[in-house]
This record gives sequence, structure tokens and C-alpha cells, in this order.
Amino acid sequence: MSNRPTIAGVTVASRPVRVLKGVILAVCCAAVVVPFLGIVSTSLATHEQITRDGGFVLVPDEVSFAAYAAILSGGVVTRATLVSLFVTVAGTALSMATTILLAYGLSRPRSVAHRPLLMIVLFALLFAPGIIPSYLVVKSLGLLDSYWALILPVAVNAFNVIILRAFFMELPREVVDSARIDGAGDLAILFRIVLPLSKAVLAVIGLFYAVAYWNAFFSALLYLNDTAKWPLQLVLRTYVVNQTQLGVDQLGSAGAALPPQEAIQMAILVLSVVPVLVVYPFVQRHFTKGVLIGAVKG
Repeated sequence: MSNRPTIAGVTVASRPVRVLKGVILAVCCAAVVVPFLGIVSTSLATHEQITRDGGFVLVPDEVSFAAYAAILSGGVVTRATLVSLFVTVAGTALSMATTILLAYGLSRPRSVAHRPLLMIVLFALLFAPGIIPSYLVVKSLGLLDSYWALILPVAVNAFNVIILRAFFMELPREVVDSARIDGAGDLAILFRIVLPLSKAVLAVIGLFYAVAYWNAFFSALLYLNDTAKWPLQLVLRTYVVNQTQLGVDQLGSAGAALPPQEAIQMAILVLSVVPVLVVYPFVQRHFTKGVLIGAVKG
């Protein structure tokens, strides 16, 4: 019989096992933190240190914000950041509104065309459209070179609809029935009862939509020919992944000394990551509960 101590009936692992787990966890954390730290440090380093360290700086000797001042001085990166913010905010708002209305309608068994609409959603979940049919639909609607081409084709995600529908169906029917007896209509029940009880799942789905809009670049690559309408992720792909040089004209900092290209590229990369890192802590407390909606019954 084991003599190791127990906590809540669970036997505590031996010291070597705990040390091994700690080492593995530390290595996994370092694999995530060190590259990100290097990206931030390189964006803040001087030209001399970047050259001396071979283009990747782990700890800057001297902090310089020249790269951030250059990319935020009104050039292509600033414009692309504003485009991404607009697409993310407008797209998330539209997607949340349509997803909530569709999921709530599908959660009511006696709603109009309940089963045909549910079959369409399930079909869209299982069979994604191809690139050419999607392009032809966007072109036929006159959305090419329009910001709406980045929003409308992906406004409703079938997986998010199914998750939200499952949550709505698990809400106590007694509460909804009592509100209906008191004379409340469907919209009043939705906005006054259902949505206040669904904050966790709404926060998670909103995060899913916002991250998808913010990180999307393929739709812009496919539908936008005007480079002035490019979102930040497409600029990131062009000037960082493809290693295209950013000149003074693209940065909008004429007459100023140009920072090293490595610092500019890393600054663009940091700028593309920061909004998600800022938003995530505000929905973290809802995340675990929201992603498990419908996974546990009873």
C-alpha cells in the first residue's frame, strides 16, 4: 500500500515526478515566452544592437521607440490598423446580432421553418464553400474592393450558432414560460431574460468572432485589389512574411531617419498581437465556462 500523502482522495505524485512535470512545464512556457520576448525586444532595440546580434535581440541594451513612431506616423501601417479595427468592430457586432437571433429562433421548437433552417446550418457546418464559388458570389453582389467583402461572407459561423442554440435550449423553460404568461413577447424575453443569463457564452463567441476578423487576411487577399484598403494582417503578410522592404513613402515619415527593417517588422508583428492580448483578460473568467457549454449534461 502506498505511503504517499493524498489530497481530496488523490495520491500526491512522488518528488521526482513533480520535478519532471515542473521542468516540462517550464520548457513549454519558455518555448512560448522567449520568442515573443525576442519579438518585442527586437522592435525596441537600436540599429547597432540589431546588427550586432544578427537581427534578433533578446534583451535590448537601450530602448528605442523609433520603429513604433515610424509605423504609426500615418503611413500604410496606420491606415491598415484603422481598417482592421473597423472590420473587427463592425463585423463582430453584425455577427453577434445575426448569430444570437438565428440561434434563439432555432432554439424555439415551434418557430417558423425551424427544421429546414436547422438543416441548412448543419449543412453549412459540414460542407464549407470553395474559393471559386465564394469569389463568384462576392463578385455578383458587387462587393469586390469593399470592406463588406471582409464581413458579410463570414458574418455567421455555423459552429457558433450550434453552440449558442444548445445553451439557449438548456435555459430553464419555467422562466421563459412565466415571462410569456406575463405578456412578454419573444424579443422582450430574448433581451430581458435570455441574454442576461448568457453572458459567459456570449463573451466567448464574441471573442471567437473578434479574433477571426482581426486575424483574417485571405479574404482581403482574395477580394481587395486596392492596397489602400488592406487590413493589418495583409500588411503583416506582405512586409513581414514576404520580407518586402518598407520605405519612407509607405511609412509616412518623410524626412525622418528610417529605423532598421527588422525593428519595423517586429513592431508590426507586436501591433497585430497586442489587441487580442488586451481583450482576452476581460473575458478569461467566462472562457472556461463558455467553451464547455453543452459538453456536460445534468
